[in-house]
Amino acid sequence: MSVFAMLQTEALPRLKEPAIVGVAVAYFVVVAAIGAWATRRTRTAKDFFLAGRGIGLWALALSTMSATLSGFAFIGGPGLVYSIGLGAMYIMLPAAITGAMGAWVLAKRMRLLGEIRGLITVPDAIGARYRSRTAQGFSALAMLIAIVGYMATNVLALGLVIDAIFGTGLGAGIWIGTGITLAYSVAGGILAGIYTDVFQGALMALASVLVFLFTLRIGDGLGGISHTLMAAGPRFLGPWGMVTPLAALSFFFVFGMGSLGQPHVLHKFYMLRDPRRLKWFPLLGTSAVLLATLLFFGVGVAVKSLVVRGVLPPLANPDQATPTFLLHFTPALLAGLVFAGVAAAIMSTVNSFMNIGAAALTHDLPVALGRSHGNELLGGRIATVALSVLAAVLAQISGTLVAFLGIFGWGLFASTLVPALAIGLNWTGATRQGAIASILTGLVMTLVFEVLGYFGVYSFPAGVTVSGVSLVASFLVFFVVSHLTRGRAEDIDADVLLVMEV
Repeated sequence: MSVFAMLQTEALPRLKEPAIVGVAVAYFVVVAAIGAWATRRTRTAKDFFLAGRGIGLWALALSTMSATLSGFAFIGGPGLVYSIGLGAMYIMLPAAITGAMGAWVLAKRMRLLGEIRGLITVPDAIGARYRSRTAQGFSALAMLIAIVGYMATNVLALGLVIDAIFGTGLGAGIWIGTGITLAYSVAGGILAGIYTDVFQGALMALASVLVFLFTLRIGDGLGGISHTLMAAGPRFLGPWGMVTPLAALSFFFVFGMGSLGQPHVLHKFYMLRDPRRLKWFPLLGTSAVLLATLLFFGVGVAVKSLVVRGVLPPLANPDQATPTFLLHFTPALLAGLVFAGVAAAIMSTVNSFMNIGAAALTHDLPVALGRSHGNELLGGRIATVALSVLAAVLAQISGTLVAFLGIFGWGLFASTLVPALAIGLNWTGATRQGAIASILTGLVMTLVFEVLGYFGVYSFPAGVTVSGVSLVASFLVFFVVSHLTRGRAEDIDADVLLVMEV
């Protein structure tokens, strides 16, 4: 599986333990209760898309972690560590940096801009910064393309987890997972999503810590694990793992800078109740991610050491690392908690994409076309249903096509949004021409080269990723075009300029 798919697309082993099924059922009951509570508090489009701008800092940190990591931290991530060693950690190492950058570079400005202008979407901020409906429309279009792919792969992953727990079959699992997520998303909007994320994030953190303790126990501590792996070959625990230095640094760059363009995270900045407390966000957000990283790292190296020692046979599929470890070396109750956590993480990501995708359809594209918004609350709910059904239908296809749809999502978000938004809200020299050019560069390059790679027509050299190249090209185009059109940099509205100077 490509490391940029970041999702589970292979079948999990069947989980027959009653404790696992019981924990999963209990989890879905809690989700239903949160959805019912949120529905009573969702009365306007502002409530549906922004949770009434009333989210506290702890809720923001936990929901951001939950939506960002998805099921990758529990399934794909440990499998990646098992496959390529410490090189996989360059995906998670930027966490401390990205939390700080998000808070210092974007969060306060987006929150204040949202308050002043009444903004509700990420493309709204781009449109306001550059006084350009065109820039807003292109950014919304790029987001929608990536959102459909991300949702399809996440819905497939959710179907696989439900099938593994309840034995429903993949098709039924996809529609059951979609239906549950859709029910609380349509009724309670982002408010239901946020507080479900809080519950899910706490669940993920607890499960990760407990599983890590079991990896230490089974492997005789980190010292015992390290000794076993070093004896088998020192490269696995070397500074770059089993990948080249270029590939590892590419991971770090794309996942470090790319975090500033992930709309399902950026959108949550609009919801913060008190932006003055943002000084604590880097600490809380990074701590939450590091807790989840314990399982990501611990299971990967522990299972690899067990295979080296001959306790386990080599895995046919690296994604089996977490299920294999849980089913053989942890109590059934803890295994149930983790698998419920996987479902929780995937559902939180799907909910976030449902909400921002619906906002792009019902708000951003009409604005770009100069049309009336209409009833955005009703439109948001209808769009949420439409996107969810489309994602579920695509998920039924399964296999390489669905994996491909998820591969370019992160890179497409990054290359189309980071320069125009993250740089644009901090640099008065940025122009609307530069923003539009960078968005189109990221969109075209990502789609063209990912499609060429998918069909085997052309691929970059080993260690060079489409995401990294597209992001660099987008930055270069943004700065060059902004420089060439710098005479128009004064076209910044006074209130936007004031926010940029805060």
